[in-house]
Amino acid sequence: MRQEWVAPRRGQANVSQMHYARQGIITEEMTYVAKRENLSPELIRSEIARGRLIIPANINHLNLEPMAIGIASKCKVNANIGASPNSSNINEELEKLHLAVKYGADTVMDLSTGGGNLDEIRTAIINASPVPIGTVPIYQAVESVHGNIEKLTPEDFLHIIEKHAGQGVDYMTIHAGILIEHLPLVKTRLTGIVSRGGGIIAKWMLHHHKQNPLHTHFDEIIEIFKRYDVSFSLGDSLRPGCTHDASDAAQLAELKTLGQLTRRAWEHDVQVMVEGPGHVPMDQIEFNVKKQMEECSEAPFYVLGPLVTDIAPGYDHITSAIGAALAGWYGTAMLCYVTPKEHLGLPNAEDVRNGLIAYKIAAHAADIARHRPGARDRDDELSIARYNFDWNRQFQLSLDPDRAKEYHDETLPADIYKTAEFCSMCGPKFCPMQTKVDADAITELEKFLASQNQDNLTPV
Repeated sequence: MRQEWVAPRRGQANVSQMHYARQGIITEEMTYVAKRENLSPELIRSEIARGRLIIPANINHLNLEPMAIGIASKCKVNANIGASPNSSNINEELEKLHLAVKYGADTVMDLSTGGGNLDEIRTAIINASPVPIGTVPIYQAVESVHGNIEKLTPEDFLHIIEKHAGQGVDYMTIHAGILIEHLPLVKTRLTGIVSRGGGIIAKWMLHHHKQNPLHTHFDEIIEIFKRYDVSFSLGDSLRPGCTHDASDAAQLAELKTLGQLTRRAWEHDVQVMVEGPGHVPMDQIEFNVKKQMEECSEAPFYVLGPLVTDIAPGYDHITSAIGAALAGWYGTAMLCYVTPKEHLGLPNAEDVRNGLIAYKIAAHAADIARHRPGARDRDDELSIARYNFDWNRQFQLSLDPDRAKEYHDETLPADIYKTAEFCSMCGPKFCPMQTKVDADAITELEKFLASQNQDNLTPV
């Protein structure tokens, strides 16, 4: 689909969606997104031009089905996959990708740090993915020096970033906001630095006593992104790793820097979203969302969780989905899912499924709370099917039809029960929805009530 779209753009100095939007041009990607979002192409263009919405769409990712991330569009969900030195391989990662797409991931991040040839894994994922692919290039930079972080040079970072861009990566997490002067601010934290990329940069700065090379070479990264239309996902290296550390001086100092970098990228018409926490108590989530909008001039906010409590290893897809729903309600543009394996290990295919469904629930709940047009249509349709005991329609409308049918069929597996007017909870005699109140019955009741002295009606 995009082969013909991008052909005329090749060789131009800046092929970003923001560049065209600011020239008043509505690209094919903008038109496609407008149809998906049920919005006007002009609204999509204007939101991109002002920086409040992005379309991650590398010109080399030709099988991409463009989507939008921003306050004007539906709340989106990202799923993380990726091989590690201890587990997984290319086939497992492709299985996770297909599962993520099946269950509604809007974007997928390849966080591979080992387990095979990283270029081969990444290329396979991009070629198989209809959704935008994000990466964290610093991970491969560390692999290229065999884990010797101190040996990394600015040129090493830039080389890997250009490689990812050339392969078709749509957005990259760039940890350019953590500065050497921020490091003393983590001394009072319980969990220090929990961002893998942030820890790498911090270790490099502590060893060399020099400023973050991703910050000092930010303009060179911008030039790479312009040529391929790669979007920045500005990494929050100092995100809180526990509720104790939420909204502290370190996190907010980096956030201010991320706002400055956002506006710097916009000066060159490069798209930006900003990453956020992390672990945040419920009463601080609204503050965090509004603070990001203020510091980053309303660039799309992309949060991990946030997890609202720290005591549920094995269930952090739940602790974080609670925070994610609130964050989406307050205006977060994209939610990064958390799986049950968070803090414990590398997620497998079933973990991807559980984490993703939890976050689709959170994003959808946020869209309903924000009164987005049509957000509740599917809920109403499913409710009608439920009231009519149309079990197959209920399954079809579910976020996870396979799981809904599986749970129903555990106790009532026969086909005859797909038309039964009960489930195994209440059984055939006690289902309250069997009490059908039709219009004629209501009319007769209203006549009766109108004829009675209301004071004489005895409460039941």
